[in-house]
Amino acid sequence: MPTLSSKPAKPAPAPRSRESVIQEAQLIFADVWRKLEASLGRENLRFPGEIILLGGAPGSGKGTNTDFVLKARGLTCPPVVVSSLLDSPEARKIKDAGGMVGDREVISLLLRKLLEPQYAHGVIIDGFPRTQVQVECVKLLFQHMQTLRREFQNTPHSAHFRQPAIHIMVLYVDEKTSVERQLKRGREIIAHNEQVRRSGVGDLLEERSTDTDVSLAQRRYRVFKEQTWDALQSLKEHFHYHFINAQGSIAEVEQNILRELQYQSTLELDPRTHDILRHVPVASEIIVHARQELVKRLDGYAHKQTDLFIRVVEFIGEKIMPVVLRHAITGRAQVNTEDPIFEDPLASAMFIDIFSERGYHAIVDLHLIEIPESFDLKTGAVRCRVKKVYRLQITFPGSEIRRG
Repeated sequence: MPTLSSKPAKPAPAPRSRESVIQEAQLIFADVWRKLEASLGRENLRFPGEIILLGGAPGSGKGTNTDFVLKARGLTCPPVVVSSLLDSPEARKIKDAGGMVGDREVISLLLRKLLEPQYAHGVIIDGFPRTQVQVECVKLLFQHMQTLRREFQNTPHSAHFRQPAIHIMVLYVDEKTSVERQLKRGREIIAHNEQVRRSGVGDLLEERSTDTDVSLAQRRYRVFKEQTWDALQSLKEHFHYHFINAQGSIAEVEQNILRELQYQSTLELDPRTHDILRHVPVASEIIVHARQELVKRLDGYAHKQTDLFIRVVEFIGEKIMPVVLRHAITGRAQVNTEDPIFEDPLASAMFIDIFSERGYHAIVDLHLIEIPESFDLKTGAVRCRVKKVYRLQITFPGSEIRRG
């Protein structure tokens, strides 16, 4: 009886060496950068001052939580969703099969998008990087942004080339949760589209095959674990890394995000600015309001009015903080001073901004007090000198004391 035979299975492709990945990334990035520079000019390669790379497993809630992250960081521009950038027929076919689009196309489209003026202060990028080549391109982008900053630091363009800050944020769910959420989303989209077709009211939503087929949903998750997860993990040693447990409810995930996005001066301020401010304690509660503009002003003080800036910081450390520490329970301190440093109006602005950056609320109020110096017996006129007194008020969250 004849025996059945089959062709031996093809061996799995050997893993690529790190050297080959780096070389490919350098070639791709150099080509994309060269084209950008040729078409826009080097002085117009103005990338966002803060970049948040938001990654996560399918169904982890990136779209759901993006608005919350934007609010937490004080950003107002819409996120850059990489999957929306890749809308060509070829890219769509690959995505529908659960695969990923080529690195060169991703890098080219993304870098050009980031140069739009609306992203000047900061941006969230949803779904990047996803491969080791893209990871290396992130590092190259950071290096090129640093080079641009040094190059334009003492030119009229310096305000457009701030110290770059990159955050990696990963929303994580297990495979079971991911597949359940993908399929639930697919059912909701199908129901929505059926209602739109029946009523003629509303817009049709995209129906993804990965949201209706269990095996494709599983494959999509495993692609994330095998490629994207490792890619994001490899950036931990280079940029600040936020791992978010996204298994729970929306409220629980938001609390996890807040805990991970605690303030870190070393990542947002220019190193020189941070060094000058290191002696001013950080308040336990930081209120993010107009964060990017505040950081820009502080960086400007440190680079353009360095002497006055350092004097204000020293004044705070020597004259103000001892009083503030004595009022740690009440959370309110007031100091009256005639220090001549405040003769320069910019010193008051620096004083307020420094305390705002550290998480306090400060007020500088000038009071003019007339002090009698002489009295004319014949006319009854009183001659006075004007004394300038600056009333400095600092408030912050006070200590909660248990009584009883």
